[in-house]
Amino acid sequence: MKDGPNQHPKLRALFASTLATAVLGLAACGGDDEATADAASTTSDSASISSTTSETTAAPSTIPQPSQAMLAAASLDELPVADESKRLDITAPVFSNPTEISNPLFPISELESVVFSGKVDGKDFHTETTLLPQTRIIEWSPGQQVEALVSQYAAFEDGRIEEVALDYYAQADDGAVWYLGEDVFDYDPDGLVDSTEGTWLAGKEGPPEMIMPADPQVGDVHRPENIPGIAFEEVEIKANDETLDGPAGPVEGGMVARELHDDGTYSDKIFAPGYGEFFSGHGTEVEAMALAIPIDAIDGPAPAQLESLSAGAHDLLDAIEAGDWKSAAELEQAVSRTWQDYPGDQVPPRIGTEMERALSALDAAISSRDETAAATAAIDVAQSALDLELRYGTPAEIDLARFELWATQVVTDATAGDVGGVRSSVSTMEWTRDRFAETIDPADLVAIDTHMTVLRDTVAFGNEDLKTAAAEGRQLQQALALEPVPAGD
Repeated sequence: MKDGPNQHPKLRALFASTLATAVLGLAACGGDDEATADAASTTSDSASISSTTSETTAAPSTIPQPSQAMLAAASLDELPVADESKRLDITAPVFSNPTEISNPLFPISELESVVFSGKVDGKDFHTETTLLPQTRIIEWSPGQQVEALVSQYAAFEDGRIEEVALDYYAQADDGAVWYLGEDVFDYDPDGLVDSTEGTWLAGKEGPPEMIMPADPQVGDVHRPENIPGIAFEEVEIKANDETLDGPAGPVEGGMVARELHDDGTYSDKIFAPGYGEFFSGHGTEVEAMALAIPIDAIDGPAPAQLESLSAGAHDLLDAIEAGDWKSAAELEQAVSRTWQDYPGDQVPPRIGTEMERALSALDAAISSRDETAAATAAIDVAQSALDLELRYGTPAEIDLARFELWATQVVTDATAGDVGGVRSSVSTMEWTRDRFAETIDPADLVAIDTHMTVLRDTVAFGNEDLKTAAAEGRQLQQALALEPVPAGD
């Protein structure tokens, strides 16, 4: 549910992850030579590069603002924007240690994995935000480069991938967090990327924008996006020091804001210390915090019921595939009992809602003997169990297990003749792979990538070799008995 108007040309391609890799590896935006020249290369060595300044180009003292003519050209000149005297984002930032983002209301460098849950267009909405190991060098003003963190945002509607964005952030010396751009990939119901609208890069389409002030006070205003014709948002701080209902209990020090959009409508925004963005509401659309790691992590072993939930979901998949509906019904009842016995104080409410929804769908699908719906619901139960496991394991371990479940979904969709479902699942696997790639043995990664190459080709645009897709999905399942490489190895 990322916001912002867009004017970029539409792209029709199947898989965007390869493009994303090129974006990170070449520091290009849009794949053209000008973008490659505009941005320096990506680096994962955040200690070796900080903000650099050209010897011949002085750092700007202010951030350029769109002219009235530019606003009028984008039909933004009638918006009720705040007076510039209230704005905190006019003075240009100074970046000395930009990848150490410690702002409590936007602590991106400390947030390893975040799950949101909600409703959009009447559909169940689920997002996963992951801090990637790469960084990116961005020339945000002539001669002014900054190293930015890269955060992957993946959104799903009714279980299918809907949008992925790579967001670039850096913290200024005063503690404010700046937004350096995003690469956006929107997916259609057939699992195809049908738009990159909303993509922008600081120093190319426009200047950097402040996404979180250092010390926001009631009445302060900033623009997280301020590029007429591509993306525009203006945020006003409405309240501070609010107490919020968090995934693990009350959260003190919440900030409430109101966001003005390009069409004159408003969103409610809430941010919380240790979590960052906590809630977003726009009309009937809601995206709310379900779980964040490490703040919601729990020391010690996971409840015994969690392993039983995961194992039961996988046993259900075997029974459903075999057409053994009696065993499937018995297993579903056992899994439901296990869930009822799960320690309630260790279940974030929104994760619990998603689990209960999946169990309800599973019961209905088994009763009607709908193999595809039953298998998908069992996978959803396993996915919700993995969200719970985030509190006890590492994000890389969870993402590797998520990847395996998406391979299972490929088999389910291919067997059902659903080429759009296969494409959506494969696209999701491409993005999920980037989250754990650096934590597994290189030879294992090569094996995964080899299977993924074949799998992509089976459902490339104009190709519908679902028999081979199902076979590759099964081979990937067999290949995924992997253990992440411990940090430092």
